[in-house]
This record gives sequence, C-alpha cells and structure tokens, in this order.
Amino acid sequence: MRRINTFLILLVTSLIALVALIIAGFYVLASPSSDWVSDMWSHMGGMMGTSDVTVQNPAAPYFMVMIVVLVGFVIASAGGLVYFLVFPEIKTAAQAKSSEQVAAQNSAAAYEAIVKTLTDEERKVIQVLKAHNGRYLQKYIRKEAGLSRLKTHRILARLADRGIVTLKKTGNTNEVQLSEWLNK
Repeated sequence: MRRINTFLILLVTSLIALVALIIAGFYVLASPSSDWVSDMWSHMGGMMGTSDVTVQNPAAPYFMVMIVVLVGFVIASAGGLVYFLVFPEIKTAAQAKSSEQVAAQNSAAAYEAIVKTLTDEERKVIQVLKAHNGRYLQKYIRKEAGLSRLKTHRILARLADRGIVTLKKTGNTNEVQLSEWLNK
C-alpha cells in the first residue's frame, strides 16, 4: 500500500508541475522578447536594409527540456501505479511463501555456518545446549561436555563475545542460553 501511495503522490505532483510549466511556458514564450539588435535596427529606420529576423526566446529550450522530464515522471509514476494496482496479490503471496522458507533455511544455514567455525570443545558445549532446548546451567554443561570449570568458563565467554550464547548470573553459576537466531 505504501508503494501505491508513493506512486500516486508522484503522479499527482508531476501532473500539477507539468500543467504549471505549460501555462508558464505559454506566457513566457508568447510574450515578445526584447532583443537589443532588432531594437537597434528598427530605430535606425532600415538604413542598412531591412531585416525581418525572428528571434527565438532564450528560455524556450529550457522549457522544452523541463516538459520532457516532467512527462517522463508522469509516465513512470503512472506505470508504477498501474503495476502495483494490477499485481498486488502475486507479489504478496510470493513474498509470504518465500519469507517462511527463507527463515527456515536461514536458521539451519546459520547453525551449520557457526558450527564450522567452532573448535571441538566449543562444538561440545553447543551440542549440550542444543540437547537441552538451548538453555542450561554452566555447571551441568561442564559435567556433560567433560571440561574443566576454567575451560568451560573461557569457552562460554568466547561464545558470548561472538553473540552465540547469552550468560545470565544465577546463584553460584551462570544460566547459558543459545541465541534465538541460532536456536530455531
């Protein structure tokens, strides 16, 4: 809907500007231009011969360029408006289906990409978290992964720095939670 409104506003404003420019063009181009050379010859009374040279108004080419540009804006905005009025269902339905598929693929692809960059011990920690629905206490992760307290702490600190897990202090231990973008 927002795109339709944008094209509608563009169409109306460009049409108004085009009409105003055409009216101003007729006024400026129809008014006689004062050319000092033709004025000089007319005052001399044709001593050097008569010269019936018509001089084009110097503003004429600029008005024509502006009219062509505004006609282009009118055509583009009308075309965009017609396109978004005729094909809204196709765009909306295709985007809805593809966004669901992309979200499912992105979560799986994100997990696979992250796992490739982890060390063996970091993978153990992530697998323990995955086995417990992405949330577990640090002291139990240590036991299940078979790591020392210091090693577990350092691994979790690295993973937290990368944004893979979040740590929340709970009593004497930390509650470790796998990030939502990775836990889908």
